[in-house]
Formats: sequence, structure tokens, C-alpha cells
Amino acid sequence: MKRFKYAFRGLLFAFKTQINFRIHIIVAILVIIAGFFFKIKLMEWLSIIIAISLVLAAELFNTAIETLVDIVSPDYNERAGLIKDVAAGAVLIAALASIIIGIIVFLPKMMEMI
Repeated sequence: MKRFKYAFRGLLFAFKTQINFRIHIIVAILVIIAGFFFKIKLMEWLSIIIAISLVLAAELFNTAIETLVDIVSPDYNERAGLIKDVAAGAVLIAALASIIIGIIVFLPKMMEMI
């Protein structure tokens, strides 16, 4: 049970301190609402759940890496900045992949409504 406590503490830390994590949570909620509205199929739900999970996990890894780099290198360091940039790039890739998945799932349903 303590491990779950620590994991939830990490989630809470990310939620309280990282605006991007909060934005991803809000977008995830909106996408889930859209999924119910458009009555997406099981495989589409699986794709959406994987996409949401990938982005949130990437953001959490990014937060962990940034926090660790700040501890190890509190003063400006070009290589420390590069490490943070690479971690942010991973989040960007996950977010772009999720946007593509969202387009694949939702665009045909939106076109049907027109």
C-alpha cells in the first residue's frame, strides 16, 4: 500500500507543479467525453486510452528528469539544459502521436455529422 501512496504523491506533485500535466489531464477528460459523445468502438477506446496514457507517462518522466537535473545541476549548465530538452522532446513526440490518433478516431465521426 505504501508504494501506491508514493505513486499518488508523485502524481499529486506533478499535478500541483506542472502546468503541462494539468493541461494534458484536461485534454484527456475532453477526449474521453468526446469518446462517449461519438460512441467510439472498443478498438478506438483502446487507442485513445493508450494515447492518453503515453502522454501522461511521458510528462511524468519529463517531470522526474527535470527535477533530478535541477537537484544535480542547480546552476545553469548547457548539458543539463540539453537533457531537459530531450525529455521535453519525448513528450512532444507522444503528444503528436496522440493528436494523430485523435484525428484518425474522431475526424470520420465529425465528418459524418456534417
